[in-house]
Amino acid sequence: MKLHGKNLIVTGGASGIGRIMARMALQKGAKCVAIWDISDKNIADTMAEHQSYGNIRAYKVDVSSSQMVADTYAQVLHDIGQVDIVIQCAGIVTSNNTFNNNTIDEIDRTMTINAIAPMYVGLCALKDMVERDNGHVVTVTSAAGMLSMPKMSIYAASKWSAIGWSDSVRLELKRMKSHVRVTTVAPYFINTGMFDGVRSKVFPILDPEKTAAKIIKAVEKNKDFAGIPFSFHFIRLMEGMLPQAVFDWFYGDVFGIYNVMDHFTGRKKQ
Repeated sequence: MKLHGKNLIVTGGASGIGRIMARMALQKGAKCVAIWDISDKNIADTMAEHQSYGNIRAYKVDVSSSQMVADTYAQVLHDIGQVDIVIQCAGIVTSNNTFNNNTIDEIDRTMTINAIAPMYVGLCALKDMVERDNGHVVTVTSAAGMLSMPKMSIYAASKWSAIGWSDSVRLELKRMKSHVRVTTVAPYFINTGMFDGVRSKVFPILDPEKTAAKIIKAVEKNKDFAGIPFSFHFIRLMEGMLPQAVFDWFYGDVFGIYNVMDHFTGRKKQ
């Protein structure tokens, strides 16, 4: 779906690639971009930077609250009219602890924001879009949703869940012969600060601008799934073909992916 003349919601839209995609959407002629974020400072900074690009609105939203999501979505409809595209970027990673050293709070926060919140937002958007038989829901997940990852077991679980939900909805809409589109995005680590300290032996940490541009391109081309880099499309094929011990050796020792979180620090709290 082309972005020109469209109304968008971007969750996590005041930081990281959400912030970049909000700007890119305006540069491509979006009618209005409504950014949702929980940080007052990030919202203020983004509004100051992006207002010159076009019509942008900001809403402070805790996407882990189903009531706040529903109320804010209704407010957006009142303020700007129908929503054509929803891009879901809100997400968290709490630590690089092994699972036995995680806490109940980490489980609840990570699963709610990364896995359940996209469903809250998607439910609001899709009810309206299916009725109109037009719209596009984009969910930015992670390559960790296709590959088991030590020291980020809860994060990986949340992203496996998000991918399963998003792609299942795509299939439901396809079988309904609906014109509403769903795009699931699974990028490798992106250099936005969220994964500061990550060290990648073979695959380079992704550039935020280039990654955001690839996601926007996937939306415009109505892609069902976008793995970034493209080679990550073959993770499941490799896992199906190789014995588990060989797969673990190849991705863990040769590629070094199983050690990327060893020096993780994450984004510094504001």
